[in-house]
Amino acid sequence: MFQLLLIALRNLGSHKRRTLLLGGAIAGVTALLVILMGLANGIQTTTVETATTLMTGHVNVAGFYKVTAGQSAPVVTAVPPLQKQLLQEVPELDYMVQRGRGYSKVVSDTRSMDLVLGGIDVKNETGFRRALILREGRMEDLEQPNTLLLFEEQAKKLEVKVGDTVTLSSPTMRGTSNTVDVRVAAIAANVGMLSSVFCYLPNSTLRALYQMRDDATGALHLYLKDTADVPAVQARLMKRLPELGYKVLDHNPNPFFMKFESVNREAWTGQRLDITNWEDEISFITWSVKALNGLTVGLLALLLVIISVGVMNTLWIAIRERTREIGTLRAIGMQRGWVVLMFFLEALLLALFGTLSGALLGLAVCLGLNAAHVTMPMAVQVIIMSEQLRFAVSPLAVAGSVFIITLCTTLVSLIPSFLAARMKPVTAMHHIG
Repeated sequence: MFQLLLIALRNLGSHKRRTLLLGGAIAGVTALLVILMGLANGIQTTTVETATTLMTGHVNVAGFYKVTAGQSAPVVTAVPPLQKQLLQEVPELDYMVQRGRGYSKVVSDTRSMDLVLGGIDVKNETGFRRALILREGRMEDLEQPNTLLLFEEQAKKLEVKVGDTVTLSSPTMRGTSNTVDVRVAAIAANVGMLSSVFCYLPNSTLRALYQMRDDATGALHLYLKDTADVPAVQARLMKRLPELGYKVLDHNPNPFFMKFESVNREAWTGQRLDITNWEDEISFITWSVKALNGLTVGLLALLLVIISVGVMNTLWIAIRERTREIGTLRAIGMQRGWVVLMFFLEALLLALFGTLSGALLGLAVCLGLNAAHVTMPMAVQVIIMSEQLRFAVSPLAVAGSVFIITLCTTLVSLIPSFLAARMKPVTAMHHIG
């Protein structure tokens, strides 16, 4: 076995140009795969972290309130007893926050735009502070009533800066319009699609705009100790809350602002709870992650075919050049299985050389781009949910890439190896190269 390994190393070393060319191709495929997987994982991680901080919990107990059958508001009433019940029903809970929900026309002195409102108590939400990068103002100022946080894109369209006043205009739960003047307290860096849709203000201001009582909110965001428990917790609440006397809507895996039309068509009044998870609430942006994952798998399959053909052709050439050598080895007693193993080891060493080099190269590129803090155009920010590229390389994913590419390229080598082993010693020794 050791002698076969030495022969394989010698053969690779004696054809340096061919070895480096094919090994470089394998390394390039591996590096590209590691980079794509790092990018896809980075986008997914950023999307989940940003979205579960800014607009959704791991599990959400939200709802709609209807004074009349055709007019709904994203409101949950009688929150304190509901919170108490959730604490008993969800032992997996890490912490819970209240988030106001609304929809308003934001009017400045020169422009206006429609935005989804998020009500927060910034003092109690340290995660919210970590998720945003402020360009102007202070996050602490959002503790004051009648303040507002905008994103750079929104501030630019409205032509406002920190300290300016804008007017929020929204229909109340009773169908009448109400307005509130608020001061722009902070402007944050864009976070992709969310920064074109959402803005944030204190819960107290949102309640004043919608003329709601202090025991009402838009949603209760439940953050679990382990996200793997999300399906079980959601299913349990869907079953238990109706048993406890709460009226619950059928599960609809869409964000709340896409449900108004269907809810308004339903002939009921009063309170209905809506239980969703984080994937439901960000379903309108997860397409980018799915598309990139699909692209990665498709590209991997294509590149594996190309590399496999290259390995096979290289071994065909090597076998043709070494036909007399094979015949000599067979004549002095080497069995067919050992011939197969010799070429198998050669392909395995070449694949390992290429994949390990490629994995290191891909990892270096990912770390280098992370350190460079590359700022992307707005069109790309919408997809990656961040103004900067972020690569999150998983050691398990890197090891999996090395294993898959090594396995495929090595298995392909068995075809020419078996054909080489079937050569008759006499015929092979008399072969003229």
